[in-house]
Amino acid sequence: MTSDSNRLAIFDPATPDWDKGGDLLPAIVQDARTLRVLMLGYMNRDALRATLATGQVTFYSRSKQRLWTKGESSGHVLELVSVDLDCDRDTLLVQARPHGPTCHLQRASCFPQAPAAFLSELDALVAQRERERPAGSYTTRLFDDGVRRIAQKVGEEGVETALAAVAQDDAALLGESADLLYHLVVLLRARGLSLEGAIAVLKQRHGG
Repeated sequence: MTSDSNRLAIFDPATPDWDKGGDLLPAIVQDARTLRVLMLGYMNRDALRATLATGQVTFYSRSKQRLWTKGESSGHVLELVSVDLDCDRDTLLVQARPHGPTCHLQRASCFPQAPAAFLSELDALVAQRERERPAGSYTTRLFDDGVRRIAQKVGEEGVETALAAVAQDDAALLGESADLLYHLVVLLRARGLSLEGAIAVLKQRHGG
């Protein structure tokens, strides 16, 4: 599996077909974790070079007629993960990790209904619960109980899922599976790991 740094190292700013867009190409920004589309901006050569050099997504502002780094005023920067080109070499796909809401309306995405991978969103919420430990939260109670108790819960939910598969209806199996996935996400976070890390292992095993 190619690392993010290697992918960026081999990306050549001269590769896009700049002439087709008059030296200005659309750049679709996607959350690298949830795959939600965050926004659409435009890049020229200098904006792309700045993005690759600084690791913060930078655009060319058509209204301000200058380079503009996302979050330069709000602090809600987009941390670069990768850049890719479409088949016609005239559109950029930028994957990034958002630090705060991307939209100026304080939404996660400029597209209100943009879908995202729910498990990744759950993983992020569990990570937030671990940091903040809000009172009354079941997730907080699990973290307070420690890794051994969380691991016990994963084991219990695994058994209940297996039993539901052979002895209960589809609704029961889906419910137990949801419980198992949730507790597994909590266990990974309790060990300082993430669902994203487990998915990366799966991708590596399958050559992608």
